[in-house]
Amino acid sequence: MAQQLGLNLPSRPALGRDDFFVAPSNAIAVAMIEGWQAWAGRKLVLTGPSGSGKTHLTHVWANLSGAQIIDAADIATADIPALAQGPLAVENIPAIAGDTTAETNLFHLHNLALAEGHSLLLTGAPAVPHWGLHLPDLTSRMRAATAAALEAPDDSLLTAVMAKLLADRQLTPKPDVIPYLLLRMDRSFAAAGDLVAALDAASLALQRPVTRTLAAQVLDNGISAAR
Repeated sequence: MAQQLGLNLPSRPALGRDDFFVAPSNAIAVAMIEGWQAWAGRKLVLTGPSGSGKTHLTHVWANLSGAQIIDAADIATADIPALAQGPLAVENIPAIAGDTTAETNLFHLHNLALAEGHSLLLTGAPAVPHWGLHLPDLTSRMRAATAAALEAPDDSLLTAVMAKLLADRQLTPKPDVIPYLLLRMDRSFAAAGDLVAALDAASLALQRPVTRTLAAQVLDNGISAAR
């Protein structure tokens, strides 16, 4: 793929199963998603830090199961009976903690979807006990679900994540760029996302390809960009 210079091209995340790199830190979660038809109680909680692949795996599951995907923030105004007519993924559940209407709607959606014989995927960054939900009945149902966690990345996974994030932005770094960055960056998915966004912005602004020299300049100058 040719290096893109001078064009503010949108980031287009690749969300297919073949685009998800399996490593020891996420292998159990991937296996649970692929084996979704055997979920205990037809539901699964998927957790992991920002950028760890929760949304990616949610889309993989939606493709496998034909599920709809909804952000928990939209639950308060959603048509609950309509959503309960098929498999469903609800993302970012901690975002509705303390919202009585949203929590109540999610409780009813959970019960109705399962009563109709459909499966539920429920996601949030921390483990369920830290979701901060106020409704006791909803909390108990979330805690009763089997949980799969995406763990912090090892070198192989972080390398793959960096490569994917760059490819999503249609950038092709020189071969020595990612190994150089891995030795110097904060070792987290969120940091990888910030750094790739900063490299993209610097490459565009300076009309230069993504090289080790540009990477060093981004790191040394503390350039950052919103994810």
